[in-house]
Amino acid sequence: MSEELENISPLKALQAFTAARIGMGHVGLSVPLKHSLEFKLAHANARDAVYSELNTEGLAAGLKQFNLPILHLHSEAENRAKYLQRPDLGRKLNKASLDQLTFYNDTDIVIIIADGLSATAVNQNINGLLALLIPKLLSVKLKLAPLCLVQQGRVAISDYIGYGLRAKLSLILIGERPGLSAADSMGAYLTYSPVPGLTDESRNCISNIRPAGLNYYFAADKIFYLIQEAFKRKLSGINLKDNAGLLDH
Repeated sequence: MSEELENISPLKALQAFTAARIGMGHVGLSVPLKHSLEFKLAHANARDAVYSELNTEGLAAGLKQFNLPILHLHSEAENRAKYLQRPDLGRKLNKASLDQLTFYNDTDIVIIIADGLSATAVNQNINGLLALLIPKLLSVKLKLAPLCLVQQGRVAISDYIGYGLRAKLSLILIGERPGLSAADSMGAYLTYSPVPGLTDESRNCISNIRPAGLNYYFAADKIFYLIQEAFKRKLSGINLKDNAGLLDH
C-alpha cells in the first residue's frame, strides 16, 4: 500500500480510536519514512521513561494542597541500575524508610506514589488524579495516612508501607512499563489488609491512567468504587470484582 493509497485504507477510520500502529501503508517492502521515524521516537521515549526520575520536590509541593504529612521513602535498590537488575530489592523498603513508619498507626488508607518503570507517568498524572480522588475518600470519612513518595519502588513495596503504618488498605500509584504507544501510563494497585509476602492475586489493578487512556475522572471513580467495596467486603484481589455499572437482577 503506497502513501497515497494509505489515505483511503479502510483502516484509516480506526486510527482515531487507537494509538496502535495500524494502516501505516508501505513503500516497497518498507513502512513509509514518516512511520519509521515515529517508531524510533516512540522507542526513545519508552527508554527515557524507564530511566526517568521522580520530581520529588515538585510532587511534594503539589501534594501540600491535601494538608497531609508527606514521607520520602526509598527501596533497597539504591540506584536505577540495581532497581532494573534486582526486582526483589524494589519490593522492600530500606532501613531508614522502615524507621519512619513507626510514628504512625490506626489509619484506613495509605496512598503511595512510586516511580515504578516510568517516573514520567507519575510526574505528569499524579496531581490530576489525586485532586479528584482524595476528596472522595474524605467525603466518606476515611482516615488517610501520610502520603508516601517512594523512589525505586515496585508494586509490592506497598505491602511493607501499609503494614508499617497499620493501614487497613494500601493504594499504590505507580508508573507502568512504557510501551511503544504510551510512555506516560500510570497504574493503581489496591490491597486490603496489606502485609509483606502477599502476591498479585491479593491486589486489584487499574491500568493506563493518563489523559489519552483512562482519564482522571473515570480512574478516580473506579478506584473509589473498588476501595468502598474492599472495605465493605474486607478483601481485595481476585475475590473483589468490578461490578460497577452492572444492572442488578
